[in-house]
Amino acid sequence: MKNQNLTRYPIALLLCLSFTACVSAGKYKDLEAAHNATETSLATCQAQKAELEKKLGITSSQKTELEGSVETMKKALMELEARKAETEKRLAEFRELTDKFKSLVDAGKLSIKVRNGRMMLALSSDILFSSGSAKLSEAGATEIKEVAGLLKDLKNRNFQIEGHTDNVPIRTRQFPSNWELASARAGSVLTTMLNEGFPSDHVSLASYGQYDPLNDNSTPEMRAENRRIAIVVVPDLSGLPGFDELNRMSAGDGASQNSSTAPLEQSKSTPAAASATPVPATPPAATSTDAQ
Repeated sequence: MKNQNLTRYPIALLLCLSFTACVSAGKYKDLEAAHNATETSLATCQAQKAELEKKLGITSSQKTELEGSVETMKKALMELEARKAETEKRLAEFRELTDKFKSLVDAGKLSIKVRNGRMMLALSSDILFSSGSAKLSEAGATEIKEVAGLLKDLKNRNFQIEGHTDNVPIRTRQFPSNWELASARAGSVLTTMLNEGFPSDHVSLASYGQYDPLNDNSTPEMRAENRRIAIVVVPDLSGLPGFDELNRMSAGDGASQNSSTAPLEQSKSTPAAASATPVPATPPAATSTDAQ
């Protein structure tokens, strides 16, 4: 009997251990399944995260690009407004000139033109000077004095007096070429204006000779139009868009000794020879000085 009980105990113990092992194996499988499911879920979440980050990156890039476009449009609008303001300023200046010189224009003594982007008063040399001469006639001197008196009222403006001839060459001891004649005539006009009290720091002179004609000199009437004195309103660049950048570039390049503060200023003096066309080394003899 006792032996039988001893026999039963190992069997019961074995059954107990076997049951415990079965339970542990089941839990392990459950845990393993849960682990695998978690890894799968984690991988899915990471993929979704990556996709969202990708979309977010595109959105951020588009936002940055849009902001850049807005800034570009704002800058373009500011430049457009500046150009509009400058255009209105030029139109006002032109109206001021035409109003001030209306009586002289109506009398045929001068004309007001816009040429090569510059406003100018054009006076016929035939009225101001005798043929081949740089001395103002009495009527011419009176006309220049009248013009100078009106120009003095235009404050804060710079002017350049330009001498022009036709293409008929002149070669005399006093005037070896059309350059010298045109320069001397511009100088006579300048001297008369200064004698009338015109501010010397607001005027300069230039000679173009025959090299800036209004037309092709093919008729006497066209040559007469080319023989002229032009009083040009020197453009003020400070109102143009981009001037501030030019000013900073000029200062940064060491163009001025005081590079941190010196502004970019317009020159108040102009070389007498303003044309890029070379002067012949030996001008041909004049066929006539009457056309000058």
